[in-house]
Amino acid sequence: MGLEEQLPSGVLLTSVEKMAGYARKSSMWPATFGLACCAIEMMATGNGRYDLARFGMEVFRGSPRQADLMIVAGRVSNKMAPVLRQVYDQMAGPKWVIAMGVCASSGGMFNNYAIVQGVDHIVPVDIYLPGCPPRPEMLIDAILKLHQEVMDSKLGANRARQIDELERAALAAPATSEMRGLLR
Repeated sequence: MGLEEQLPSGVLLTSVEKMAGYARKSSMWPATFGLACCAIEMMATGNGRYDLARFGMEVFRGSPRQADLMIVAGRVSNKMAPVLRQVYDQMAGPKWVIAMGVCASSGGMFNNYAIVQGVDHIVPVDIYLPGCPPRPEMLIDAILKLHQEVMDSKLGANRARQIDELERAALAAPATSEMRGLLR
């Protein structure tokens, strides 16, 4: 006979971490950082057909101080990189970043001196969203995956321990050049 059977109906049991994760997930406010054609698809995600309002994200914030999610949509030039970093630094923590499109993720077809070859050289990226340009459905799927990541994140000292474990696992992973798969 556990504690659950002794409580009256209507009482909810959960941990503080799960409740904080649910609150963070349900109140994400995105900052607009649309730089190219991917921005059109990001804007389309907010219209009535795809309806980001289901997730409490209907208003894209114009001020980074009001946002906790940055969606980098499109290619980032070297001239725009310091501005992107400044906007990221002004965002309130905890903050998350989605790299939308192949240009934001890896520079895309623009392999030249003017374009940053991946926004992860400037800000830490949580979700990479492939495609040229990615469809609004793909952005919604990336947002849902980010919601799950936020729900599973720890708080305080547990968060620091979780980050250390993830970094150790990433360092222990084999290099991409050593992987053998269907393409080799």
